[in-house]
Amino acid sequence: MSAPHEPAPTAPVPVVSGPAGGGIWTARFIWVTIGAVAMIFLAAMQSLAITTVMPVVVDDLGGAALYAVAFSGTLATSVIGMVVVGAWCDRSGPTLPLTSAVVLFVTGLLVAGSAPSMEVLVVGRLVQGLGIGGETVALYVVVARVYPSHLHGRVFAAFSAAWVVPSLIGPFLAGAVAEFLHWRWVFLGVAVLTALAFTMVALRLWGLPMRAEEPSSSRLALRLVCAVLVAAGALGVSLAGEAGAYAWALVAGSAVLVVAAIRPLLPRRTLRSGRGLPSVILMRGLIAGALFGAEIYVPYLLIADYGFSATWAGLGLTAAAITWAVGAEVQGRIGDRLGNSRIVVGGTALLTSALVVAVATSLWHLHPGILIGGWAFAGAGMGLMYPRLTVLTLAYSTTKNQGFNSAALSISDAVGAATTIAVLGLVFTAVRAGEGSAFAAVFLVAGLLAVIALLPGLRMGHAHEARS
Repeated sequence: MSAPHEPAPTAPVPVVSGPAGGGIWTARFIWVTIGAVAMIFLAAMQSLAITTVMPVVVDDLGGAALYAVAFSGTLATSVIGMVVVGAWCDRSGPTLPLTSAVVLFVTGLLVAGSAPSMEVLVVGRLVQGLGIGGETVALYVVVARVYPSHLHGRVFAAFSAAWVVPSLIGPFLAGAVAEFLHWRWVFLGVAVLTALAFTMVALRLWGLPMRAEEPSSSRLALRLVCAVLVAAGALGVSLAGEAGAYAWALVAGSAVLVVAAIRPLLPRRTLRSGRGLPSVILMRGLIAGALFGAEIYVPYLLIADYGFSATWAGLGLTAAAITWAVGAEVQGRIGDRLGNSRIVVGGTALLTSALVVAVATSLWHLHPGILIGGWAFAGAGMGLMYPRLTVLTLAYSTTKNQGFNSAALSISDAVGAATTIAVLGLVFTAVRAGEGSAFAAVFLVAGLLAVIALLPGLRMGHAHEARS
């Protein structure tokens, strides 16, 4: 079934337009910029912090069997939030949807932070997922309707940079909060700060005409049902490791469900890598899977094969976080001069090179510094590509489908990462049981996925050329 939305226009909104009129930090935009970047920063901080403190939470509340669900459930419900908020934005503008998403996110944090049991904490995490999925999509639409198109690259470069500091200090800060205060403040503190950050954005947005001139008439009920089915499939893939001998059967069944249900949530021809926007969306899911599926094994390899402590192993990802920000800044400043083809080829080459280094390190037990330095190339490649894909998504959109297309990009991202992480986990377990090089196997599969991403990457087109 094709997606129930308006197709991308034949003459899409240009990526580059008109006179600059100031940057994203000028008086016209500064409060929206600060608030939006702070919200991205806090979402990143919370995500990294939860990974650090969840073992402490389980020790305190019990319910170890729900440990994985506390993570996978949030990802699954985020798909529902993305679809609902995307459709809502297309109908009435992003202000009310963003407000509702933030309320859900903060509510989930408060529920989790005050949870008397692991079951209640998981409920809070599910509500968080609804909020964070919707918040991301709504912020993309805010960018589309508040900033001129020539500033979109700068905004998304700032969003990427907002992940760097959490990558550097998030785990350490979360551990300190849990040790010297209480793990509950990891949730409650972010809830308070998110409310303050949103206030900066809301005070500006409520005075702007944000409604679409031609509201979308797409069928929300169908999309909502599909979103629930995709969430169920993503959750099934995530839980496949608990299925024992039936793991691969569960993955296959869940994958069929995801593919069948996700089609109405994506632009037409996405799964066939149609030219233009469909290939943008598809590439996002492929590179998300390649990076995030492999990244969790970098510290694992440093701990298992090189005897690193957990703290020092985590620092193995620090260089990649920094180079991601550098790559995003380069894309934001000169991305239009580089062009999409060069960004795609350069970005995938950097990502693939990092994975080749990881394969070589795990096979021949090379010096760990080679792995850490090589992984920095992955961050640089993703920094070039990730924000560029978001810029192109908005450039191929109109006010009637900015919400739908932004949601599709986020859904592809989330589902691609979740599916690849689950499959690589099964690959790792199977190869390790056969006494093969399990780390080399997962890095190799991720590398093949990065190479495959070139196919849609070279079919994305150049949105700004439509009016050149």
